[in-house]
Amino acid sequence: MRGMRWLSVAVLGGGLVVGGAGAAGAAGAPYCGITWGSLAKSGGSLSPGPLLAARTGRHACYDRVVFDFAGPATGYRVRYATAVPQEGSGAALPVAGGAQIWVELLEPSYDQTGRSTTPYRAGQHVGAVAGYRTLRDVVYGSSFEGYTAFGVGVRARLPYRVFTLPGPGGRSRIVLDVAHHW
Repeated sequence: MRGMRWLSVAVLGGGLVVGGAGAAGAAGAPYCGITWGSLAKSGGSLSPGPLLAARTGRHACYDRVVFDFAGPATGYRVRYATAVPQEGSGAALPVAGGAQIWVELLEPSYDQTGRSTTPYRAGQHVGAVAGYRTLRDVVYGSSFEGYTAFGVGVRARLPYRVFTLPGPGGRSRIVLDVAHHW
């Protein structure tokens, strides 16, 4: 069968995956090696390190939202939702996109005296995401009783991962990556 190219087709979870002889990796391999899934993710516990800022970034296989803290931060609950509520009031945030990710950080966005540690107001769009492949919006949802909410708008319900990073110095970060494809 010299010179013949093989085409492999697999049905995975109701979807069709097609791979050719020139495709990178094994037939049916996840896009960019991503195996994250889209179910709810949580970790850590309440911590006092206040939020300083949220920022976004673009990568080859995913778009990223980084939450920067003034101390150690490990607590988060992240999930897809039909509406993302504002902390304290419960009012739905105006989040653009085909799907919404509710990010609940288990850290405040205020210091021990109650003064805000971020420049954001509830409902404010905080991420400049024009030209991103997956991210459509990042909206601050306020902070109440040590919990801080964000609504992250994405173009569709896609796989994502969440993890924490120490540093620099005594600071820390909680990172949300949302894949471009399944």
